[in-house]
Amino acid sequence: MALRRAVDPHELREAVAAVVPWLDGGPRPDRKALAAAVRLSLRTLELAAPGHSVEVRVPPFAAVQCVPGPRHTRGTPPNVVETDPQTWLELVLGRLTWGEALDGGRIDASGTRADVSHWLPLVTLKH
Repeated sequence: MALRRAVDPHELREAVAAVVPWLDGGPRPDRKALAAAVRLSLRTLELAAPGHSVEVRVPPFAAVQCVPGPRHTRGTPPNVVETDPQTWLELVLGRLTWGEALDGGRIDASGTRADVSHWLPLVTLKH
């Protein structure tokens, strides 16, 4: 299996910075910009927490498998995290904590390993 290409940290920061106005209450970014921010940040998580025991899904843009542990190969994975793009990007930036997202029903996390809070936030933007 081929290894994923490393994420350029500048590319990641630029992609996430491009959607910050939306997170601040502005207009929704175009699909391409939103997809780039979600996909690059998920790939960063995948590289930071290599493994196959948890599937993190941010529909409709991407899903990755990460976190060390037993590999899942068939059917629905036992450890799944699913959320919307806005919630995911708020977690990525540290604007929302894992606990706040869970308590607010903004994340659907199932399975004993379905906690990726150890690797969040993924991006720090300078103000």
